[in-house]
Amino acid sequence: MISDAEAVLMHALWASSPMTTEQLLAQVGENQGWQEGTVKSLLNRLLNKGAISAEREGRRYLYSPVLTRDDYVTQQSTSLLDRLFGGRVAPLVAHFSEHRKLSARDKAQLRKLLRELGDE
Repeated sequence: MISDAEAVLMHALWASSPMTTEQLLAQVGENQGWQEGTVKSLLNRLLNKGAISAEREGRRYLYSPVLTRDDYVTQQSTSLLDRLFGGRVAPLVAHFSEHRKLSARDKAQLRKLLRELGDE
């Protein structure tokens, strides 16, 4: 499972890769209040999880994502559904419809999705 801090680096790498530690620090470090050691620590965690790869280029490493953004979103959404709604989608939609007003566009997209899914 990718932590929120690790996800910040993953989003940067999905947007543009490969990147060096210095490039990642320049792109996300200041906004996050991170120093170089923090970025290196997060990169090592991501390497150990197999989420990124590192290719040596001279005295530095170039980091690239191995985990795709789509696979990450699937993992995160499945985890959310499992933890909060017993793996069921309907209670999630019901929760949002009770606590947040669904726009007409949201409702139309949900109706379209349900029609496409049919009675499986």
